Amino acid sequence: MVEQSSRIDQVFAALADPIRRDILERTAGGELTVSQIAIDYDISLAAVSKHLKVLHEAGLLRRRKEGRYQFVTTNTDGMKEVAAYLQQYEQFWTERLQSIAVPGE
Repeated sequence: MVEQSSRIDQVFAALADPIRRDILERTAGGELTVSQIAIDYDISLAAVSKHLKVLHEAGLLRRRKEGRYQFVTTNTDGMKEVAAYLQQYEQFWTERLQSIAVPGE
């Protein structure tokens, strides 16, 4: 359980940053090079590389090297543990939301 909790903590920590969430959205559509990712941010290439490292270590990105280029894409498998964790609370949230009265309805 501790190992799973640690993995989930790692994923949530990775998703806590808006740049990392944006990188995941952008790479969900297919592979991008590190340079293609970095061009859209007003931060150094080294800072982008650190964000990519956090995402990769959390299991949210796949990396592939071809020659001198490094390609990055979203790894949806990395979210499965978190999705399962959140699903156990889905019934609780659904019941709570349904109990909230909406004015005018």
